[in-house]
Amino acid sequence: MTKLLISGCNGHMGRVVADICAEDPDVEVAAGFDLLGAGDRPFPVFSSPAQFTGQADALIDFSSPAALDGLLDFGKDKKVPLVLATTGYSEEQIAQISDAAQVIPIFRSANFSLGINVLLDLVKKAAAVLGGGYDVEIVERHHNRKVDAPSGTALMIADAAAQALPYEAHYVYDRQSVRQKRDPHEIGISAVRGGNIVGDHEIIFAGRDEVIELRHSAMSREVFASGAVRAAKFLSTVQEPGLYDMGAIVS
Repeated sequence: MTKLLISGCNGHMGRVVADICAEDPDVEVAAGFDLLGAGDRPFPVFSSPAQFTGQADALIDFSSPAALDGLLDFGKDKKVPLVLATTGYSEEQIAQISDAAQVIPIFRSANFSLGINVLLDLVKKAAAVLGGGYDVEIVERHHNRKVDAPSGTALMIADAAAQALPYEAHYVYDRQSVRQKRDPHEIGISAVRGGNIVGDHEIIFAGRDEVIELRHSAMSREVFASGAVRAAKFLSTVQEPGLYDMGAIVS
């Protein structure tokens, strides 16, 4: 039995994670953390990780970048592996995560969908084969409540393409302020916010007389929660500190 903690348990994603755990006979939610209190959760809820004194095999966080310091302190103090599914971290926070990963196992990804991570491999292959002869554009669409733009997943896709391209690419987010021809070494990233779109990512390789498009659409948030629970199960078996991502699950 894998005992999990859920940070942000009263949020939308936290509730989906809890529902998935409730249907999994191999998983038990030991407790949750949320500033809003217990609410209607069927497990103990604490306002701070420091208040939890029990045992757990891993922690899943779908909350806010503001919670990171407390989670890293808790993970290091209690030797509890962390699954960080929150996006919007600053560069300083990413450095803090890397430092903490020298002490405990940390699983971090901007997108826990298995399909997205298969897509990343396809993007790398396409970029390597098509090379410098095709313009690369990324369009991401999300619901109107999402606060960060571009999405962490869009940046993951851009990074995957950039690794395989034969030139040093730079990212362009806004063309309105500059009137000039498109630089062939740029990767354009556009963000759309509207309605209740769960997550839609499109990668366009536009060449002379042909266009190749790769696309992933998430139909519900359950794909992200399922991936996070899968990552927590994996992390509960890991003995060595380090920084892990969905590549470990895909492989």
